[in-house]
Parts: sequence; C-alpha cells; structure tokens
Amino acid sequence: MFDGSGLLVTGGSGLLGGELVKRLPLALFPPSGVFNVVDYEQMTRYSGLQRVSTVLHAAAFTSPPKVDQDPVKAISINIIGTANVARLCIENSLKLVYVSTDYVFKGDRGSYTESDGVQPINKYAWSKLGGECAVRMHDRSLIIRTSFGPKIFPYPKAFSDQWTSRESVDIIAEKIVMCLELNLEGVIHLGGERRSVLEYARHLDVSREIQPLQIADVPFQVPRDTSLDVSRFEQLIRTIQDCERK
Repeated sequence: MFDGSGLLVTGGSGLLGGELVKRLPLALFPPSGVFNVVDYEQMTRYSGLQRVSTVLHAAAFTSPPKVDQDPVKAISINIIGTANVARLCIENSLKLVYVSTDYVFKGDRGSYTESDGVQPINKYAWSKLGGECAVRMHDRSLIIRTSFGPKIFPYPKAFSDQWTSRESVDIIAEKIVMCLELNLEGVIHLGGERRSVLEYARHLDVSREIQPLQIADVPFQVPRDTSLDVSRFEQLIRTIQDCERK
C-alpha cells in the first residue's frame, strides 16, 4: 500500500487534498505560504530541503464562473503555476502527476478516451489545458482527467441535461492513490458511469429532492457531455486483481 513516502502534494487545503491527507500519511502537503506554485524560487527552496521523488499537482483555481470573472488569476495559477511545477520536476528529475479535468473536451458526444482530441469551450477548461501542455513537456509525467465533488451534493439544483462521469471526492482520491501505486505515465481517465449531473447528485443525497436545472439557465458556458471512457483504468485494476488471485 502506497503511504506517500517521497510524495509532495500541492493543493492540500482543497477538497481533494483533504481526502488525500487521510490516505497518504507520509506525504508532504506544504501550505501555499511555503510552497506557492506562482513563486518558483520559493518552490525550489522548499523542495531542496525535502526528500521528494514525485509531485502530485492538485492545486488549481477551479470555478468556471469565477475564472470568467478573473481570467488573470486562472492564468497565474492554472497555467503559469503548473508550468512552474513541471519545470521544477524536470530540473530535479521528479515524477509529476497532474490532476486535470474532463472539461478539456468539447462536450458534444461524451465517452471520451485518453486519445480523443481536446477542445475546451470555457476559460476554466482552457486554463487547465494550458497546464496539460506544460506537463506534457516532461517525459516522466501522468495527466489524470477526472471530475469530482463533495460527498454530499452542495446545491439545491443540478443539471438534468449535462452528462458526466463525476464521482464523490473520496472515491476519486482512492483511484488517484491507485495510480500512484501503479506508477502510471501518460494520460488516464478516472470516473464512474455516465449519468446526468442530476442523477449523480440524487445518488449522493437521497435525503432531499434535488431539483433539475438546465444549461440554458446559467450565464456561463457549460459543456453538455464530458463523460469519460474509463476502461483503461478499470482494465489495469482487473489485471492486477487477477494476478493477485493466482
């Protein structure tokens, strides 16, 4: 079982970071005050004092409507910050694992594979794709495309006409740890079954009646179907389980 030894995780105070802390007791989760991805010199000083072999980059500015309001912040954190992390990993021969998003796809058909072409439709997705471009400059890297949310759906309404492979953050955290254990490289898609966001929300919270919402009801661009083909990951897990039974 991978315990996080030699691992540095950015974004430790975020939703995903909170779950990873529970699963990776020996990993480093430096706060932005000592490891800020927009301050390369600070990052270099901190990492030079630690025994790090892998960086899991989960820090990001993630709200699409807020990115529309403040694209400069998204450029700084999601693009320049990720480029800084990639540079740090290249210059110090560290493995890099980058948490990206299903929103890098156009969203016109769904069930996207790792080799399908990307075409963002909003600024948040463009900023995350900019991060992917930097990560691909590093040969020893893994891009994880996924979608996750809190264990209880936090809103009274959810899209009935948007399709996703989203899962709760605890499930995605477990799958990310599996990717670290397998030492994967390249691109991998993590998620669950294809369903509407409304179906996903109601599955998480059966105690209340979450109401339907339409994409046309919101003032920002939302891709209609960014569901992911997660068969590559599932096949890897099945293969390992079959080997363990023998």
